[in-house]
Amino acid sequence: MSTLIRHLKAVAAEKLITLGHHAQLTEAAQLLGRRGHDLVVICNDDELLAGVVTRTDIVSRIGECVGRTCTMPVADVMTREVVACRPDDTVEDVWQELHTRGLVHLPVIDHTTRPIGILSARDVLHALLQEVEYQEGLLRDYVMGVGYR
Repeated sequence: MSTLIRHLKAVAAEKLITLGHHAQLTEAAQLLGRRGHDLVVICNDDELLAGVVTRTDIVSRIGECVGRTCTMPVADVMTREVVACRPDDTVEDVWQELHTRGLVHLPVIDHTTRPIGILSARDVLHALLQEVEYQEGLLRDYVMGVGYR
């Protein structure tokens, strides 16, 4: 039995922050500062995933900006080749992707690439731990003969 990402929908949806690709970088900075998250999902005009901007992206650009460059659009800074997961992916597969690529956050998208959430490595590890504890309980019950007569 493997947990699917769809079971983490509420956790992922709570962390979702989106902006249109015409928004200014300062808007992304304000959202991240207010919400205490590390990733903003950037959407195109059809509200589909276009890229992501991280807190690190913002800090590195703000540190360089002078005058009008502080008002650059997020589209100039965002990562366009985004690794994302879908509701039917398994928690194990998502963890492997996070671990292999050294990512901390991963957008969750639907079948049309519309963002529906953001998962952190902590969320995924927590789900994996719950899955292991559940399987451990089943094995313990089997060995002890609980529920079998």
